Amino acid sequence: MVIVNGVGGTRAGCTIRKATLEDIPDIYRIELLCFHDPWDYKAMIEMMTLYLTSFYVAEADGRIVGFSAGAIEDTDEEKYGHVCNIAVTPEMRGFGIGRLLLRRVERDFFLEGCRACSLEVRKSNTNAHGFYERLDYEDVLVFGGYYSDGEDAVVMMRWF
Repeated sequence: MVIVNGVGGTRAGCTIRKATLEDIPDIYRIELLCFHDPWDYKAMIEMMTLYLTSFYVAEADGRIVGFSAGAIEDTDEEKYGHVCNIAVTPEMRGFGIGRLLLRRVERDFFLEGCRACSLEVRKSNTNAHGFYERLDYEDVLVFGGYYSDGEDAVVMMRWF
């Protein structure tokens, strides 16, 4: 568990902890709030129980204000981490919560022997793209029509 004091001006600070199935309703609320093309509720539960190796939430003042989800990909030649999802509620952005959530997932990947971490970001999401660039992610390719509405995704990677 990571505790950060004073995040967002809260007295209790921000706590990063492993997500549980009981957190899914709050995580799903944030998913709907933050994404044009959200995961559906059932898919989120399936991802958490079957695929994800790292799933964390950020709590402030007793409520969940963000989450991160990732999985390890093993190509038999090398292992790398894949950040599947990360979100922070709009009112809590700018306080370093997203960075903490991302770094926590990356730590898991590194400890499992991954050489790099990848993620996808909407081409139009310049704020998120800049956020990842500031955290040492680099553009590696563009997936045309990746999202359900036809928008392209920029694949970004960070090597450990």
